[in-house]
Amino acid sequence: MHTTPRTSGRRVMQAGRRWAAPSAIAAIAGLAVVFVSSPVSAAAGGNTGVGFTAPEISGGSGAVFLTGGGAFNATSGFGHLGGGFGCTSTVAAGPLAGCLAGEGVHWDTDSLLRSTPFKCTATDPAGVKTATTRGDTVALRADFYRAGDGNTESFTANMIVSTSDIAPDVPGMQNAWVQGVGCGSATVHFSH
Repeated sequence: MHTTPRTSGRRVMQAGRRWAAPSAIAAIAGLAVVFVSSPVSAAAGGNTGVGFTAPEISGGSGAVFLTGGGAFNATSGFGHLGGGFGCTSTVAAGPLAGCLAGEGVHWDTDSLLRSTPFKCTATDPAGVKTATTRGDTVALRADFYRAGDGNTESFTANMIVSTSDIAPDVPGMQNAWVQGVGCGSATVHFSH
């Protein structure tokens, strides 16, 4: 077959162009096979989904509410979670210091943490504890945004969400925590 380009006015025609579409389809199919059999796609199967609502997290300085969800993989370190947040009372200390009552819009993941130290209150009876990311608990570093700050994070702090009580020495169910603010009870669902 002749494949020398011929010109006709402004157009360049290729006699062999009828093979271009099937070749492109074959190339895409080949890439799909490579991706499906790659370790990257295999790791994606181990993701854990999470959704939660924590109406009041407090005990340190101020109080916040959090809602959110997303997915993470404790083995690979992948984490993509986000949601809504608001300061229900002014936070005066810690990473969210300066968040006034009524402020706050959303949060998103900065990075997944393998573990993080935490205290529910400044006078926590058991002192500093550690939460570890696993199938029923996620620890992450999160960016928090206020309305006036646009896409620039207003605050960055560690947080924990779990299906189990992370501070059994503190009265009530404590399964959500924000650094500098404290702990609270959350409705949480993890899916594997």
